Amino acid sequence: MLLPTPPDKLVDQAGRPYFLWDCDMTLAEFTRRLAEENDEGRAYLVGKLMRQAKPDDVFTFVRVDDIVALWPKLRRYLGRSAPFWGWLLGRWGCDVEAA
Repeated sequence: MLLPTPPDKLVDQAGRPYFLWDCDMTLAEFTRRLAEENDEGRAYLVGKLMRQAKPDDVFTFVRVDDIVALWPKLRRYLGRSAPFWGWLLGRWGCDVEAA
């Protein structure tokens, strides 16, 4: 069971989500860019999301299949959270560590 952050707590007064604390991007812009970017750009944004958001909130924006497909490009953007995500995806039967 996932417990994502309620929408009213996800963003600040300027519309910036808590997980984008280090850049000036609204939730609407983040969502738009996730849909429009090429694979490298999406990998960067998804990596930032996975690194800085609560794990339950990640799945508000991307599906497990999206993460697996992006994994070869995405892994380098995960920093110290890469082992956690590799473990979690592995528990769900996704063989990302071999990628």
